[in-house]
Amino acid sequence: MNPPPATLSAPPDQTGRFGEFGGRFVPETLVPACQELEAAFNDAWNDPGFRQELHDVHVQYSGRPSILTECHNLGEQLGVRLILKREDLNHTGSHKINNVIGQALLAKRMGKKRIVADTGAGQHGVASATAAALMGLECKVYMGAVDVERQALNVFRMKLLGAEVESVESGSRTLKDAVNEAMRHWVANVSDTYFCLGSVVGPHPYPYMVRQFQSIIGDEAHEQIVEMTGAMPDVVVACVGGGSNAMGLFAGFVDEPSTRLVGVEPAGGAAVGRGTPGVVHGSRSYLMQDEVGQVEEALSISAGLDYPGVGPEHAHLAAIGRAEYPNVTDAEVIDAFRLLSETEGIIPALESAHAIAWLSREAHTMQSQTVLLNLSGRGDKDVAQMMDILADEFGVES
Repeated sequence: MNPPPATLSAPPDQTGRFGEFGGRFVPETLVPACQELEAAFNDAWNDPGFRQELHDVHVQYSGRPSILTECHNLGEQLGVRLILKREDLNHTGSHKINNVIGQALLAKRMGKKRIVADTGAGQHGVASATAAALMGLECKVYMGAVDVERQALNVFRMKLLGAEVESVESGSRTLKDAVNEAMRHWVANVSDTYFCLGSVVGPHPYPYMVRQFQSIIGDEAHEQIVEMTGAMPDVVVACVGGGSNAMGLFAGFVDEPSTRLVGVEPAGGAAVGRGTPGVVHGSRSYLMQDEVGQVEEALSISAGLDYPGVGPEHAHLAAIGRAEYPNVTDAEVIDAFRLLSETEGIIPALESAHAIAWLSREAHTMQSQTVLLNLSGRGDKDVAQMMDILADEFGVES
């Protein structure tokens, strides 16, 4: 095993690994493309002009900084001080815009004309289509057929923004398969196409690069929480599929030893909780696989979390005991979706409701503690799905 970075928020080692996880497991034809991307990102990230342009777009277009909201009603009910980081208020409705704006600027800097993206819940696809429209790039989005059906609104939004959406019928027809097809497209069109990966997964440099673009969440929250409460939070919590929203939040607190880091997985896709080390989509991490190494299907009520693996940096944090990764059931998520809506007037994305579900279940163990929870997306995209689930109770037609 490689030694961990000197500080937990440091870059991976020169092979792209966080401890034993990460790396670059791709076809030989893609190695030069990954190396080109790594060099381009490092050059851009160290360029004050690029960083200033990224900052300006976020302030003038994305709507940053996102605010903190204290949940007095739900906090009192649960016995904790509950504070939300409101990524749901960003342009396009989730944290995804943070990463996509950065990668779109990088694509233009590299001279690429087209973006290809994968999406599950559709939020990354919408953000990719949005950034492409803003910056004059073509955009193609691969989305599993199951997700196309349950996220029809986001499919329409992507098309309205000028993107081509291709439904993936192979495999489980969900996020894993969308990533597969997007990577195949990239291999075939690498000279003029930029692969805009949506989470902290994939071959190096994607896990580190996406973490850096999402670290704005944790950097802002670190400053904001001190201003609001005068201290570090006792717990920071976020949902985890691939894990970009959680990694972005964790980046601001991972070197604060008094703060507990919690990433909540779906019970049907608990890569850390149920998985074993293996290689998926170009990096080594925890993933759900059978005894002969075949990737198992992840199941979740949330289209954005039905991914069989997890980002390699999350795997590293789990392996060294710095972060914990419990899971919650779909039934708990439905209850949590309603709980935040009814107590605070905030409808969360089903992904974010996983974090609420865990807190609701475990709050009795952290009475009077301060909990900072990343509300990674808003629930507009999930309302039709929830109408079907709750149709009888609410007296509506499904």
